[in-house]
Amino acid sequence: MNRAEKACEYFKQGLNCAQAVVLAFSDLTGLDRETLLKLSAPFGGGMGRLREVCGTVSGMMMVAGMVFYDPATPSSAEKSALYAREQELAARFRAQNGSVVCRELLAGVPTKPGAQAEERTQEYYKKRPCAELCACAAEILQNYLAEQGILTVDGEKI
Repeated sequence: MNRAEKACEYFKQGLNCAQAVVLAFSDLTGLDRETLLKLSAPFGGGMGRLREVCGTVSGMMMVAGMVFYDPATPSSAEKSALYAREQELAARFRAQNGSVVCRELLAGVPTKPGAQAEERTQEYYKKRPCAELCACAAEILQNYLAEQGILTVDGEKI
């Protein structure tokens, strides 16, 4: 199973979109599953169901930070290099999906306002593109990491 398939499957198992993407790259983070799930939990639903930045994009950013950012050298150059990577990942996602904003990606999908998470039913999965967006974000990140020499083209660690 490749990382895009893993992210899609994690979402279908009940994880939120950010968690699904982050967990698909857990082997690159140096963190255990429970910590990753806790760190990424608030970013589902476009950050706490606010429908802002898509959780899949937030998940990509979290992994990029864990892979590329060196906290031992927190210079403006280090931050700028990471921001450039994040902007590239967001641009790739936007090019494929038209937006990085959850509410825009879910346009036309009836969602209930507020903080209450919706029950995960077959109807839930049918009406929204979130599982596919998880796969898309994971594929974009996998390809980017392969270009940077972190993963093989098949998504395996080098």
